[in-house]
Amino acid sequence: MNKYRIEIKWAFIFAGMTLIWMLLERLVGLHDKHINKHEMLTNLIAIPAIAIYILALMDKRKNYYENAMTYKQGFISGLVISIIVAILSPITQIITSKVITPDYFHNAINYTVVDGKYTRAEAEQFFNLNNYIIYGMIGALVMGVVTTAIFAFFVRNRK
Repeated sequence: MNKYRIEIKWAFIFAGMTLIWMLLERLVGLHDKHINKHEMLTNLIAIPAIAIYILALMDKRKNYYENAMTYKQGFISGLVISIIVAILSPITQIITSKVITPDYFHNAINYTVVDGKYTRAEAEQFFNLNNYIIYGMIGALVMGVVTTAIFAFFVRNRK
């Protein structure tokens, strides 16, 4: 367990950032008044998400590998973070949906139906907690692995 202490720490930091981001989205109205802008602006979460992965890999390189980390070691570290983030994502989604923004699904359903993007049945099938938990877990794993595959190359270092 001590071997992955840094990855666990950064996965929890990532989960915390996600909750803060969701709160900020709600406070600026992306979950109600400005929901029409949500689909585009929510993708900006990639900026702090990538930054967290880079900082995590740098932390692992410095404090575990004594500044000599290979690509493979960095990739494995990022993969472990991605798995833990994926495991934590149902919890962050439940907190988001039940505490931070309990009206989001209702608002998203109404907006997409009125806008003509979905029928009510399609919108209800897409915008619900179970669906978001599944997509959140898959998305966390896929995006984490892709981010790691790219940035482990730049963070690697040999003494």
